[in-house]
Formats: sequence, C-alpha cells, structure tokens
Amino acid sequence: MRVPRIYHPEPLKINTTISLDDDAANHVGRVLRMKSGQMLELFDGSNHVFSGEITEATKKHISVFIVNSQLNDRESPLDLHLGQVMSRGEKMEFTIQKSVELGVNTITPLLSERCGVRLDAERLEKKLQQWQKIAIAACEQCGRNQIPLIRPIQSLEAWCAEEDEAFKVNLHPRATQSINTLPSELNKVRLLIGPEGGLSEDEIAMTAKYQFTDILLGPRVLRTETTALTAITALQVRFGDLG
Repeated sequence: MRVPRIYHPEPLKINTTISLDDDAANHVGRVLRMKSGQMLELFDGSNHVFSGEITEATKKHISVFIVNSQLNDRESPLDLHLGQVMSRGEKMEFTIQKSVELGVNTITPLLSERCGVRLDAERLEKKLQQWQKIAIAACEQCGRNQIPLIRPIQSLEAWCAEEDEAFKVNLHPRATQSINTLPSELNKVRLLIGPEGGLSEDEIAMTAKYQFTDILLGPRVLRTETTALTAITALQVRFGDLG
C-alpha cells in the first residue's frame, strides 16, 4: 500500500506529536481507516517531507509522531503565475487542480467583461476556500511540498496593472509569436488566460498597454481550460522542468 501524503498547515518538527486537522483526520480515520502503528508522509509547505507514525486513531482524531524529515524539492525553476478569468462550474476547479500538478506557483482568479461567473461576496469567499483545498489536494497527489497560493479575485485590469518583473504573456488567436519565439531564458512568467468567449478588443488593447506579449498556441481554437493547461505545459517544457 502506498504511504498516504497529508498536508499539515503548521510547521512540523522531528520527535514531536501532532494532531491532524479535521479534514485530514476524517480522511485518514474514516476514509482510509488507518490504525495506530501505520505510517504517513506529511508536509507543511516548507519543501520538506516528514515520516510520521500514527499513535492514536479514531474516526474523529488522529495523533502522529514525527519520526524524521528530509528536504524534497520538486518545484520547477520557472516561477509561473496564472491569471485565469473565472470559468463556470467544475471547469475552474479542473484548471486549478491540473495547473498545480503542472507546477504553477500562484493562481489569481479574474473577472472580465465576458466572464460568465456572477457570485456575491460570500459565495466568492467560499469559492476561494474551496479552490485552496483543491490546490492542497493536488499537492498531496502529485508530490509537491510547497502549496501554490490562490489569491483573492481581482478585476482583469487590476491584475494586469500590478508591477511585476515577470515576462507577461497573453494568448491571442491572431498573434504572430509562439512560445518557441519567446526570449531564450525566462525564469518568471505571468500568464493570462481569458474567458470562454475570449477577451474583448478593449481588453486586448489594455493588456498591450501593460506590456503583455500576445502568443499563439496553434491553429485550433481551444477551450479556456484546455488553453491554460496547454500553455503551462509548453512553458514548462521550454523554460521549466518538463520533458
């Protein structure tokens, strides 16, 4: 049986006993039905992994003794910040999950003219919490030991206007450049992905004002969630650690 990987939101130390939070305890105790004496792999976002032995196990409470730790850096050399105009339903969750697996460091959900998502402040806050949990679960699955940040929702222009030393990229179906024609050495990229209906002409002009470079992925029109993952993969192959 594969040793389960569990994220712990507080710093971990060798030779200490910790209690898992409610979500993790429910997963380990109720779903996996693990018992005292079994081992877990824990991580706390410090880029270390910790071996832990369960010392107490009920359906509501799990205590773990931290046995040892080691540095385990699986982060890409490419610092990638995804600005994703929000998509409907499970599409946004899918984009976040797979982006984390592909090595994105930061994700900012965006609102644009053609964004099809309209939620009040309370529901937006719940969405943010849900998306952060999806990012954590993706790290548990894929082996990353640092948790990408899901930032608060912003307007498209506010995000584009932020001062950032990153190279800025926008996907555009009429662009003349491709990822292969970008500068040969990039270690920080800010990637903008528009909504299902695309950015408006005014928004495209606005991105140019903030020094975004338009690129084309290929001859076919891709859905927004496909565009994000294709672009991230291509950037990781060219500048990161894929391939």
